[in-house]
Amino acid sequence: MLGRFSEAGLELRELHRFHYPPVLASGHLRWPFATILAGVETGLARAREAASGPLESAGVCSWGVDYGLVDEAGRLVEDPIAYRDHRTDGAIERVLERLPRGEIFARTGLQFLQFNTLFQLDAHARAGLPREARRLLMIPDLVHHALCGSTCGEYTNASTTQLLDVRTREWADELFSRLELPRALMPELVEPGTPLGELRPALREKLGIAALRVIAPPTHDTASAVAGTPLEPGWAYLSSGTWSLLGVERKAPLLGDDVARANFTNEGGAAGTIRLLKNVMGLWLLESCRREWEAAGRARELDALLQAAAALDRSPGAVFPDDARFFNPESMTGALRAALTETGQAVPDDPASLARVVLDSLALRYASVVRTIESLTGEPVRGIHVVGGGCRNEYLNQATADASGRPVQAGPVEATATGNLLLQAIACGQLGSLAEGRARVAGSVDLRRFEPRDGAAVTQLTARYRELEARALGS
Repeated sequence: MLGRFSEAGLELRELHRFHYPPVLASGHLRWPFATILAGVETGLARAREAASGPLESAGVCSWGVDYGLVDEAGRLVEDPIAYRDHRTDGAIERVLERLPRGEIFARTGLQFLQFNTLFQLDAHARAGLPREARRLLMIPDLVHHALCGSTCGEYTNASTTQLLDVRTREWADELFSRLELPRALMPELVEPGTPLGELRPALREKLGIAALRVIAPPTHDTASAVAGTPLEPGWAYLSSGTWSLLGVERKAPLLGDDVARANFTNEGGAAGTIRLLKNVMGLWLLESCRREWEAAGRARELDALLQAAAALDRSPGAVFPDDARFFNPESMTGALRAALTETGQAVPDDPASLARVVLDSLALRYASVVRTIESLTGEPVRGIHVVGGGCRNEYLNQATADASGRPVQAGPVEATATGNLLLQAIACGQLGSLAEGRARVAGSVDLRRFEPRDGAAVTQLTARYRELEARALGS
């Protein structure tokens, strides 16, 4: 993405979109890091060609929790293992045998998910860490290392690891000690907006770029997305994509037994903020179904599929989307049908009906999470601001408004790139603050609003869903 903040507001242009699906190698599901770097380099070269003047800076953000190891010379030891790999099966239970859940939450403020870096690193240490490993870097930090030689870690991505002290914003040394994890591998941490260095000379020559500063944005994609969202006071944000991350922006972490029981998380944001949020399985469910339908010769364009789902007279049913069975099943359609069967519901097989089940279930889960946020914070949630690729899904936006009884505002689609750019612009002295940048964004993007509608069908489906969720959570 190439962008700038001008007098007219935000200008953003997509230059190169590339794919890097994880592959099985050396017994694990791994990210092909050379493919990622090649895509980044192509993007930089295209930015040089498309820019009207010299490039000022670049910064990288990505998903959280995954990491790579580099040796003394800065070489990547092995391709990073992906969070959906099965090495963390049972990892939470193994860690809790040595350290109580309450102590870990009190220190880190993070929700327990089996793919958190804490459990990945514990599994890695049990299997045997490579002897040549000298530094652990999260995925965007690895890319920054390749671009400019930086060996720093950025705070917002570090805050997803469950290895960071939520109060001190530094690595939780006692956690490493008591769990016998390799503290010496962990990098020095920097804040979003920190300059990391200049593009390596070899890359400048290869890409034809005279000079370029590498600046750490909020490197966790959701942290950048929230930074780039023109949030209204009292509104929740929903970063909607493969995962859905739903929460509120706060000035301080929210801890305590009730937060721990609800399995909410406190992750770092830009400008010293905390993102109190919940992970919801997200559009991964629908994406996985679409891959199956395509392989079976039943593929439909997404817009046509959504229109067909919306046209159904009523919802075929609902599932609890955060059921562990949906994390990485061999067949997502099979997992959905099994969940419907087990709860005594009709089991549709056509793509439109299953898509409707997924979308309605997500909307109902969002509504439930919002109610929990209100209970935990003691403050009302006035509306939900949806950003990311999922904000283009008008059916899901309206269903979310209906299920939650709150207005939904959608946009920008490229919120992550927007927040990334915003922090680079602040570091370069082109913007004075996060608030100024958000105001520029609000005046530059087309925001769509969806008002909640009352209806007996929504009421009936909500009642059914609450029973399903209570059963799934054992409450």
